[in-house]
Amino acid sequence: MITLRDVQRAKIQISPFVKRTILEKNSTLSRRFGTNIYLKLELFQRSGSFKPRGAFNQILQLTPEQRKKGVVGVSGGNFAQGLALAGRELDTPVIVCMPESTPKNYIEATQSYGARVDLSPAFPQVFAKAEQFKQEGWNLLHPFDNPYQMAGAGTIGLELLEDLPSLTDVFISIGGGGLIAGITVAIKALKPDVRIWGVETEGSDTMGRALRAGKVVHITPMSLAKTLGSPYVAQDALTLMQKHLTQHILVSDKEAFEAGVFLLERAKLNTELAASCTLAAAGKTKGSFSESDHVVLLLCGGNNSLANWMEYHHLFA
Repeated sequence: MITLRDVQRAKIQISPFVKRTILEKNSTLSRRFGTNIYLKLELFQRSGSFKPRGAFNQILQLTPEQRKKGVVGVSGGNFAQGLALAGRELDTPVIVCMPESTPKNYIEATQSYGARVDLSPAFPQVFAKAEQFKQEGWNLLHPFDNPYQMAGAGTIGLELLEDLPSLTDVFISIGGGGLIAGITVAIKALKPDVRIWGVETEGSDTMGRALRAGKVVHITPMSLAKTLGSPYVAQDALTLMQKHLTQHILVSDKEAFEAGVFLLERAKLNTELAASCTLAAAGKTKGSFSESDHVVLLLCGGNNSLANWMEYHHLFA
């Protein structure tokens, strides 16, 4: 289990390579909810999501000899781009194993950072291929279930408390759990009374099912929020949520889409469903906040293509 010290160390390590993203109060949402609503604009992080924070932190732990051999990762989403970026910046060869169903914009972006993309028909073959590269000497890095990945993501929590000492609540989406785990460790160590709200979309509720079962469960993700499509959550993330989660909130893809349209049209932000779902979740719990509360919605990624928006519009509009 990572500690506050791990997150603080990660901040020092990765600060030359990542952005300190903006925390911005949104007056329209504040009026709508009757409280103070802030948007943490992590979608403006390098490569368009929070993932480089952990990817840089993972590679920086490797020896020069290990970096020379290169790293391999499995991802059909934002970790692919974050890892490719980190590898380019740290002069480390990168292979990303992806399923053939990965959206074209993710594949092209990953390749544009200099990574080699290896495609397989489905995730079982993708993982097998990554293991094969590991046996050949490549260093296998995990997109969420890794202490250095979690600690890197946790640096967002440090930024939130530095920029908003009066923070009372934060909404965080959950894929594999590395993001919410890292942020929770940082925030709870420094300000234990902050409420942590975890958000998932229907069909990708790995944390919700794990909380109900009391153990990690494996699922086949079905949500349109592809970057929340982890087949399971990390054990450390589950342990932390069992102790610290204020509430687990499940929203539909349609609700996440409608929240995304609002953010696009009113806040001028192109968010993924994995990010806009935090706004949808806040809407379901707005009676929980007073005028004196300070509530952050973490917008964790913005790698949403025009093709995705057209698909969502066809389904829901």
